[in-house]
Amino acid sequence: MISRLKHFIHSRQKRERYAYLQELLNNERMSREQLLQKQQRELFQTITFAVNNTGFYQHKYQQAMLHGLDDPALKSLPILLKDEVVRHKDAMVARGMEKRNLRIGHTGGSTGRPLAFYYDSHKIELMRAGMMRSYMWSGWQPGEKILNFWGARQDIKGGGGFSKKVDDYISAETTISAYEYTQAQLHEWAKYIQSYKPVLLQGYASILAELAGYIIEQHMRMPKSLKGVFSTAEVLYEWQRETIEAAFACKVFNQYGSREIPNIALECRHGNFHVFTDMVYLESVNMQHEERFLVTSLTNRVMPFIRYEIGDTGRLRVGDCPCGSPFPLMEVEFCRSNDIIVTQSGKRIYPSYFIHLLDGVKGINQYQFVQNELNRITLSITATSQLSPGLQESLQRRVQNEIDSGLMLEIEQVDEIRRTSSGKHRFVINAR
Repeated sequence: MISRLKHFIHSRQKRERYAYLQELLNNERMSREQLLQKQQRELFQTITFAVNNTGFYQHKYQQAMLHGLDDPALKSLPILLKDEVVRHKDAMVARGMEKRNLRIGHTGGSTGRPLAFYYDSHKIELMRAGMMRSYMWSGWQPGEKILNFWGARQDIKGGGGFSKKVDDYISAETTISAYEYTQAQLHEWAKYIQSYKPVLLQGYASILAELAGYIIEQHMRMPKSLKGVFSTAEVLYEWQRETIEAAFACKVFNQYGSREIPNIALECRHGNFHVFTDMVYLESVNMQHEERFLVTSLTNRVMPFIRYEIGDTGRLRVGDCPCGSPFPLMEVEFCRSNDIIVTQSGKRIYPSYFIHLLDGVKGINQYQFVQNELNRITLSITATSQLSPGLQESLQRRVQNEIDSGLMLEIEQVDEIRRTSSGKHRFVINAR
């Protein structure tokens, strides 16, 4: 009864979000053929809009569009690389968009290259609607409690007070800042789950697995209210899945997406990834002897991403899934290899903290954090110019103030950051 009341109030507060959700749920009733036809129409609309409304795509696609836009022409359109987004961010924004009215997001990405992008409130509402649809695959219903364990510090809203508590209560969603944690905090989180009785948990795989391992070790019983655990933002290993499912006695659902293009795919109860073709167009192309994903957002008119090389490898699959979803299948192999940093005081720091430490710092091409000693981390960067002494001192102070006063950050500028033998770039390495 209470959850239905909260849902009613929240749906009135977030009318746009719930309108998007209804549209997305209606799409699930389509056949696969209908979905793919819809996707093709929206793909051509997206490309046409980008060419007609952005200087970047008008120039980039000038030759490719000479003979009109059809399916073969699409496959010949140039690929959008991350360094292009870095260099041409402003030119990718649609004409008529006032940048002062837009928000700017940052992502470290799977390649360790800082990237910024523009977005608006409509993107947020559609993203949240897409997430709600994903949650419903677990049996969750709007108004039921969600508890997030989030490792990205910049996403955790500061402040509090009565109004914040009211907002959290009505939205039935609470977020715990989990970019660092100790054994004592793991115990507090486990006790909070017992008292809060959420229906869903959501967080980074490493954090959820660490918490799950502690719960099993301490023989703590989790509430029967739990219907699912949603893993996001990094690769989910099978040992992590097994530990999480054993601790919380419910299914783990793996999500695939990025900050710049969310809601790409979701794993169903049968362990298959389904591509949300009503939100993205996904391709798999051979690049440097790997099958790499190119993704086009079908919903972004602020800063279009078309045939964007997202940095992950995988392939599209044919066939149907026993779950009955009309969305097509894919397999993914993440190019995200991270390590947890451990400090002298016993804190365990999730890599997202370091990924976003450089948000807003201009001129950096690539970076890599390496912990060779318990009290020392080396940040190697390739950049267009020297980092000022003031900036370096500021980064050092932040690490000591926010993580551990005994943790030293050494910064060195290098000509090249070497990749692993598999060709992947690791951006946070615990090498102790």
